[in-house]
Amino acid sequence: MNRNKEYYEKTFRMLEAHHKWFSESIPLIASENIPSPAVRETLISDLGNRYAEGWPGERVYAGCTYIDQIELIAIEEAKKLFQCEFVDVRPVSGVCANLAIYTAFTSPGDYMMCLSIPSGGHISMGKAELGGTAGAVHGLKTEYFQFDYDEMNIDVERTKNRVNELEKSGINIKLVMFGGSVLLFPHPVKELVDFFKEKGAFVCYDAAHVIGLIAGRKFQDPLREGVDAITCSTHKTLFGPQGGMILSYDKYAEKIKKAVFPGNVSNHHLHSVAGKAIAFAEALEFGEQYAAQVIKNSKALANALASKGMKVVGEKRGFTESHIVLLEITKYGLGGDLERKLEKANIICNRNLLPWDIKEGRHFANPGGLRFGVSELTRLGMREGDMDIVAELIVDVIVRNKNLDEVKTKVKEFRKDFKKIHFCFEPSRGPYEYIKVR
Repeated sequence: MNRNKEYYEKTFRMLEAHHKWFSESIPLIASENIPSPAVRETLISDLGNRYAEGWPGERVYAGCTYIDQIELIAIEEAKKLFQCEFVDVRPVSGVCANLAIYTAFTSPGDYMMCLSIPSGGHISMGKAELGGTAGAVHGLKTEYFQFDYDEMNIDVERTKNRVNELEKSGINIKLVMFGGSVLLFPHPVKELVDFFKEKGAFVCYDAAHVIGLIAGRKFQDPLREGVDAITCSTHKTLFGPQGGMILSYDKYAEKIKKAVFPGNVSNHHLHSVAGKAIAFAEALEFGEQYAAQVIKNSKALANALASKGMKVVGEKRGFTESHIVLLEITKYGLGGDLERKLEKANIICNRNLLPWDIKEGRHFANPGGLRFGVSELTRLGMREGDMDIVAELIVDVIVRNKNLDEVKTKVKEFRKDFKKIHFCFEPSRGPYEYIKVR
């Protein structure tokens, strides 16, 4: 075989190996999910080869007759799903959605307020010195919400005091970003939104992680609580293809549309837009059942881990109200080391900074936490009783130091009962079935 064909063949072997591996694993990455066969079908369609810069009906390219109709379907569905006036489904990621908001409503040098990364903020909110999108790309300066470690949430009064102190020193907050990448509990939007708006700030909610729960009428309802816009991903608790979206009001539509195109995207991954349309239809039909089961499962996993001696963060408030369970694991090791150890047993999760890690000298490469998400397990049909088994397998690795090959064998046996995708119209293919087209 010539070297070029070897690259070709090896790539496909790795793809098939990945599918097999995940079919025999416990996937607990909180930012991941599995799409339905219908969504997967859109992703191999011809739309992935086409261009449609601009808004439907106002394209830069010809050939968009059906593409426009698909995008308008996605917009109509999302308006219904989230009860909002304006939707832009063109952002190609949650980061791009955030960047569009920065572009539309701030200028370089303005100040935004958000969670720090150790407290649950996302790198797209990060300062320039951290390489974060807000600072390094758009030139924003960042101040942080005051955070309560016991409540694992924003401290309302201390945050107000901080904003007032900043004002006295000549610093005005132009943009507020609630939400982030570790949300155990609803943020105090209602308690703070009027305060920020009275000071002239635009208020946004980054729902990348919890948008599927919001679609299912769970967690919280940021638009009704007073935010001006929601940004999100479409592939975490919402089980679509990877992509982004912005939800807002008609009065902000033109600014947002212009910030998305030509501001932040050119062509906007049209096969993904079709996938979003299918996922929104599934969420309209099954979203409330799904969101309810996700939260039941996360609570069950948190309680099972706590009952087995693990230190689950957020105990004061019942551990979690979202899809995320956060562990403090320094008694047994550090996050990076334990992440790799769990992976060898086919338990896939991620290390995670805890709010106090930086002060205690820990770094993201080996922090004090592990983050688990139950979205994908729920999509596989797992329920509360299954979470006890998942917890037992995690404890086997972290606490009991059992042989990793033995734990992996148990994981593979456990996964044999979960070979179907739930909460979709046509579960015709296995969740990790490799579909060969060539």
